[in-house]
Amino acid sequence: MLAFTLLPVHPAIAPASAAAATASTLPGGKSTYVVSQGHLKTSSQQNWVRLGSYRFAANGTVSASMYLWWQRHPQARQRTGTVPDPSCTTKAGGAASKPRGCEVLTAGGFTGAPDESRTGTYTVAGDVLTIRWKIAQTWTEQWYVRPALDGKLARLDLKRSTLATHGYGYGSNAAIGTRRAMTSVKAFPGSLRQDLTSWASGKLVTSRDQPFGHSAFRACAATTSCLTYLQPSSRGACQKSGGCPKYGGGTRPNVSSIQYYLTMISKSDRRDTLWHWCTCLAMERGEFCYTGNSHVKPLMQIIDDTGAFRGWVGAEASFSTGSRATDMLAVLRISNFR
Repeated sequence: MLAFTLLPVHPAIAPASAAAATASTLPGGKSTYVVSQGHLKTSSQQNWVRLGSYRFAANGTVSASMYLWWQRHPQARQRTGTVPDPSCTTKAGGAASKPRGCEVLTAGGFTGAPDESRTGTYTVAGDVLTIRWKIAQTWTEQWYVRPALDGKLARLDLKRSTLATHGYGYGSNAAIGTRRAMTSVKAFPGSLRQDLTSWASGKLVTSRDQPFGHSAFRACAATTSCLTYLQPSSRGACQKSGGCPKYGGGTRPNVSSIQYYLTMISKSDRRDTLWHWCTCLAMERGEFCYTGNSHVKPLMQIIDDTGAFRGWVGAEASFSTGSRATDMLAVLRISNFR
């Protein structure tokens, strides 16, 4: 269980350490990182995930701007205001080749300002970055710094943290306001693969090196901030035994398709979001657009020194409409540099 002192954090007054004050080496030579991290433990129902940015200065100081989703304070899914147009969706439902024309949802609060900001000091020794945050409780993080071969990007792999159990980070010298349009995301020439650790029903599941088929998404002609994809079938999800006893895989209708939506949240920063749900779950409820426990996954674009798109770090913050035991939380990365 988390210590009761873990609250949304704010900077506390504390003197900077002499060691950090003399630090002059940016981690991986990069100033701006997008970061996803979480406290995910099977024994806890007070898990949390955070998503946002770290900014490093050459004088040894670091600042964070983060969104926080915590089981202690569950947040309902939020409308984004984006409804993909008919070029990339359908109003017919059934066995269509396009996903349904529904307003995209995201995690609560992600369309607004970050929940928290904090400052700290950092040092880099060899390939290890150490951060000490200036908050009311002890919070120290260590990350392995992994520069990309092309020198345009650096990766952070979580070594240890006093509060988080999982984390990913990617950094460059591109400003946090630098982002790429969905046309560039779809046109990305590389292979994107996903690593993810998720918590659901008291269990942790880790998946690595899973392909993310960005090129299979359909661009929307009018709603250019959105991409959509209808996965025709799924072997493991959307099954009769997985909440779809009338319509899911293994039933007579045998509907195991998944509705996917990938949408920009802000033009002025790196925020995107991924929303997906099993078609059969909506059918079970007699709905066209699913209003139950869909998957909402806020994302931050990974941008390299040249301003090129290289994937995302993200978090799932899908709080159940029922009990905390059925929440779905995750920390993930989708990138060509892993």
